[in-house]
Formats: sequence, structure tokens, C-alpha cells
Amino acid sequence: MTTTSTTDSLISTQANHLSDAELMRYARQILLDDWDIDAQLRLKNSHAIIVGMGGLGCPIATTLTRAGIGRLSLIDHDDIDVSNLQRQSLYHDADIGKPKAIVAKSSLHQHNPLTDIVSITERLTQDNVQQLIVGADLVIDCTDNFAIRDLLNQLCRANHLPLLSTSAIAETGQIALYTQDTGCYQCVFGGDAGDEMTCATSGVLASTVAIIGAMASQIALSFLGRGNNPIANQLLIWQGQSMTLKHLSYTIDPDCAVCSGA
Repeated sequence: MTTTSTTDSLISTQANHLSDAELMRYARQILLDDWDIDAQLRLKNSHAIIVGMGGLGCPIATTLTRAGIGRLSLIDHDDIDVSNLQRQSLYHDADIGKPKAIVAKSSLHQHNPLTDIVSITERLTQDNVQQLIVGADLVIDCTDNFAIRDLLNQLCRANHLPLLSTSAIAETGQIALYTQDTGCYQCVFGGDAGDEMTCATSGVLASTVAIIGAMASQIALSFLGRGNNPIANQLLIWQGQSMTLKHLSYTIDPDCAVCSGA
């Protein structure tokens, strides 16, 4: 496993304080009536873990970093491939063959040196998930693997961790934010994963991951900065070709093996 952390000397050591550098950098957010300094402090004191630094992980990590999240952990065991460059915005031609998590951390640090960023290049498994997914205020699933999604859902529900679930295939994307007050991933999709559709097998339009990434970032910022789940008990479904956004309601499944007894 490779795990690296970057902590810049400009980061304020006071959890209840914004430094002059932070006040200047985040001034346009702090001006917002429903954000202000309190929300910025909550974001500064937040830790998010992003699993999967591909087409969705890149824009979400970029937005959270630029917005001023205090700590961000990036988990991805893959190396950068030329086919990734069409949509994975943190990587360039010179990065081909390098580990995604490490390159992403370096790129994000150029966006904002005030965020503490950790990169983890270990493959997430049943054996290490408990060790790697710890100490987070929000876990963000940006994978395209049903087994990992189920694993994260079980781990987050058992440990009372909020899980922001995202996906994007072709021109369609989905987002849900599962907390202890909502149903979980299995309540919505059941235990049958169905066909394993990935970008590698089904394709994806670059704009799809950009749109889903932007919407997921908005939800993450609202949750971390304001303490609000703006899509509680809702599954968002975006269809790019028809330019439609649907909100589907769901409830806790009383027979769900994951969360019915949580």
C-alpha cells in the first residue's frame, strides 16, 4: 500500500478559526447568506473519503478541494490509461502509467495547498475496508463496481457513516446520499447487482461525469457545510440525451438485510 499525506504550513491549526489566507481564498463563498463563516469552518473541519479517482472522483475532489475541505482521502489502486484522459480531468498525457491517487493528490495540491490530502493506492477489499474507511464525515463512492458498492454500503451503515453514492454510464447518471435517517443502497437496488456495466464496456460521455460530479459536489458541500441532506430519501437520475432530471423517492426497506436492524 502507498499512503501519502500533504499538509501545508499555511493550514490554520485552530479548528475554530479561519486564517487570513483562508478568508481571502474563500471570500466569495463566505459572502453567501446561507453559507458564511460558520459553514466554511464546518467544511474546514470535515474529512471526506473518495473511493475511485476516475471520471466522477476527479471533479468531486477538485470542487471540494477548491471549496476548502480540511481533509480529503483518495482511494484508487488503478494507474492512468490513455482512455481515461477523455473525461478524468486531473490527469494529462505525461501521467499515463502513474497511480491515479498519487497524481490526483499532486494535482489537487496545486489547486489548493490548504487542504490536507491523503492518497491510498491499495485495492479496497473485505479485509481492509474497515481499516481504510475510518474517521470520515462523508464517504463518496465513485466506483463502477457493484461488489465495492455493496461493501461500502455495508461498512458505512454498520459504522454510521454517511455514504454519497454516484454513478455515470453513457449519458445517464445517478446520485443518492444515504444516512442513518434514510434507506441504504440495498434498499434502493436490492441484493441483485444485475449486469456489470462499466465505462470500459458501455462507454460514457465526458459531459455526463462532469454534470454528475458537479451535482454530487453540491450535495457534499451542503451536507458538510450546512449539515443538510438536500436529497434525503431521493435517488437523482440524470439523462443527458433528453436533458431530464428525475427525483425518485425511496424508503427504508423493513426487510433489508443491511439497514433494517441498524
